[in-house]
Amino acid sequence: MIDLKLLQKDFDGLSKKLMRKGVSAELLGDLKEKNETLKVAKVAFEELQAARNAMSKEFGVYKREGKDINELKARIEANNLKVDAALEVQREAQVILEALAMSVPNMPDDSVPDGTDENDNIEIKKVLTPKEFTFKPKEHWELAEQNNWIDFERGAKLSGSRFSVSFDMGAKLERALINFMLNFNSKRGYHEVSVPHMVNRTALEGTGQLPKFENDLYKIEGQDMFLIPTAEVPLTNLFQGEIIPYDKLPIKMTGYTSCYRKEAGAAGRDTRGMIRQHQFHKVELVCITKSETSDTIFNEMIECASDILTALELPHRLMQLCTSDLGFGAAKTTDIEVWLPGQNQYREISSISNTRDFQARRAKIRYKDGKKNVFVNTLNGSSLAVGRTLVAIMENNQNEDGSIDIPEVLKPYLDM
Repeated sequence: MIDLKLLQKDFDGLSKKLMRKGVSAELLGDLKEKNETLKVAKVAFEELQAARNAMSKEFGVYKREGKDINELKARIEANNLKVDAALEVQREAQVILEALAMSVPNMPDDSVPDGTDENDNIEIKKVLTPKEFTFKPKEHWELAEQNNWIDFERGAKLSGSRFSVSFDMGAKLERALINFMLNFNSKRGYHEVSVPHMVNRTALEGTGQLPKFENDLYKIEGQDMFLIPTAEVPLTNLFQGEIIPYDKLPIKMTGYTSCYRKEAGAAGRDTRGMIRQHQFHKVELVCITKSETSDTIFNEMIECASDILTALELPHRLMQLCTSDLGFGAAKTTDIEVWLPGQNQYREISSISNTRDFQARRAKIRYKDGKKNVFVNTLNGSSLAVGRTLVAIMENNQNEDGSIDIPEVLKPYLDM
């Protein structure tokens, strides 16, 4: 959540930053109005409190001097009723402002480039050179069907479109990739955590998926529970409402989960294959840290995810996202895009984001810095999307006859 103190202190400065991310003038106007309402309510309450304190002192003087207190007592009682009423008005104004603020995205860092769409993202660097084929490379769904690794028709028969079933080497490679990624991340200092695949509404509010993106989530009928869209949600919310000791930071975690998304805003996009499915596997990195180490850890997370792709010998590039392509909670994001020769283009395989203290404010995650409780910074990133990594392996390692070579680093996980 945005800093409401900053909203009250520098609304114009905050507005300029939010407008870079596409926040409408209407929403900003509503935010300003609700903020002014709260300010007025606070002033009214404080004035009545000050009057109550003054009358309390006067009451003590009257008692000591033996004066008649009946009239003053009546004024105190009347003022107390006004104080109670003013406090309720202030609380209601606070609730309304906070509810509205929950729908406001995070401010982009000043370093994030302005842009209107993904075409304005900036390439940071390329890693590894794509292989030159002596034949026309096939797309992954052709290879998957030819090798009997993935069956899209049977997935649709079981669950509808955008589901699939993996067989034999396809299924084994998914498992191998998950274990390889988790082990790789563990060696980089990330503690492996296994978390539930269902979470409550509070957890999704904490990381910013709710209330804005409820239509993209799978809700459990009859319960206020949801299937997770990413392991970021349960991993970050492990510390919801906690004050973490200073010396325990940073907390670096990695976890594997299946992820569940309706893809409500992706109608007609990537309907074939495994690029955009309703259920997919992903290994995630999450870090909780202090603001002064936030950028260093952000770069470490990017390097970790990129190094996995390098170990798998998969060409990829790093892209700095522009303001319009940033996610709701992100202050800055670097995407990693892997080269897919069958599609003859780079496609996103990882997204590493620094949310600064945006999620921490929503989830109330703080740390003790001396006598002060300070909001942590939270960071998250795919390391990696398993299905898309499998797609990249198939397309980059294919042979002319349609067979697929297995990356050397995965062979020990396959008893090869």
